[in-house]
Formats: sequence, C-alpha cells, structure tokens
Amino acid sequence: MKFTKVLALTLAVLMLAACFVGCGKVEESASDANIEEKEKLVMATNAYFQPYEYYEGDKIVGIDAEIAAAIAEKLGMELEIKDMQFDSILTAVETGSVDFGMAGMTVTEKRLESVNFTSSYATGVQSIIVKEGSPITTVDDLYAEGAAYKVGVQLGTTGDIYSTDDFGSDNVVQYSNGNEAVMALQGGAVDCVIIDNQPAKALVEANEGLVILETSYADEEYAICVAKENTELLEKLNKAIDELIADGTVDKIIAKYIK
Repeated sequence: MKFTKVLALTLAVLMLAACFVGCGKVEESASDANIEEKEKLVMATNAYFQPYEYYEGDKIVGIDAEIAAAIAEKLGMELEIKDMQFDSILTAVETGSVDFGMAGMTVTEKRLESVNFTSSYATGVQSIIVKEGSPITTVDDLYAEGAAYKVGVQLGTTGDIYSTDDFGSDNVVQYSNGNEAVMALQGGAVDCVIIDNQPAKALVEANEGLVILETSYADEEYAICVAKENTELLEKLNKAIDELIADGTVDKIIAKYIK
C-alpha cells in the first residue's frame, strides 16, 4: 500500500514537471517565433496617402500595398494591412503589434532612434499647396523676414517634422490626414499645406482653387520601418526589395500609379 502511494506520487511529480516543460516550450515559441515560422505578415499604414495607400471600396490599394504584397509573396506569406493614424505606426512596430510599417515613410534621425529602416524603394518630394493667387509663390516666401504664415501638415509626417523645425510649432498646425489639412487651407485656417508631392497632386485635382508650387520643399527617400530587435525580418525585407527592384517589379508598380 505504501509502495503504491509512493509510486503514484512519483508519477504525479513527473507529469507535473512534463507539463511545466511543455508550457515553457509553447510560451517560448509564441514569443520568439522567427519569420520563417509565421504564416502572416502584418503591415501598418495610413491609407489616406494616394497613390501610395488609399481605399478602393473596402480594400487598401496603392504603391505601398502592391510592393508589400510582392514582398509577402516572395517570403511565402499572407499579407494583412492594418490602417491606423500615421503617428501610431512607429509605436505599433516598436511594440510588435505589427511586423512592419509602410506608408510613404522617410528615414529620419529621430525615427532611427526607435526603429530600423530597410533600403529605399522609392523617392519622394515634399510639396507646398496654396490657394490660387496666394502671396506664397515660392518656398523662399515661407522663410522671408517677418513672414508668419500658418502651415498645415499631417501629424507625424516629415512635412510636420521639417516645418516645425523651420518655422516653429506656433506656425504649424497638425491634422490627422492630408484631406483635413486641405480643408483647413480652403477655410483660411492655414496659408499653405506641406505634404508629399503625389498625394498633393491628388488633393489639388479633387479640390478647385488650389495649386502646387513649382519649387519643392524637400526631397526624400521612402523605406519600410521594422522593430530594432527584428534583424531577421529586416534582412529578408531588404533581400526581397533588392530582388523586386532588380527584376523591374517596383518600377512597374510605381508606373501603374504615377504616369
């Protein structure tokens, strides 16, 4: 009887130990799974940045969406796109709620403090939108002595970062997207809007009485942001981007949206 109790106790201890080991393995694989074990690649974007990302019905399309889909295909994975406020993308990448951010995003020193970036896949230009007949006729007018123009920007973008550095936060008004900034311009709340050139073209085309200045505000390159510790994904994304550029896929996608 005593032997039976000891044997039963021993078996119970062994089963409990096995349970802890098994649980430990499950937890480790969930938190430390590498990219090859994942079936889905989750991308964060702000889908109000035509032609890079925007809605057609319920679907997010555009240059970034198609390049991301081509990357996912190369990695043998399914792509999921999450739409969010632009200034939330870096946080989502840092915390791991998404795998990467792709939203016509420019590499800056400040952003490099929190995330890593892939090699560039496209170039962009920051442009200035004004009303027809505006006293602002070139980018130099914004820097003129005594000028105190109100500049509308999309929160968290390089247009926001650069113009705040150049003109001070008192002269920069932040909006959640380019549409809101343009509405503010039409309503007289700001004197101009600084935003990437391709979205600027779409906004001007959709709103009468607006023009884009011939002189650009800044030139920049777009890249994909990845969490600092996710070096494996960074390497795979860079390899995929290099291959898609080399075989002409990236150029074809860009030409499809930018004539």
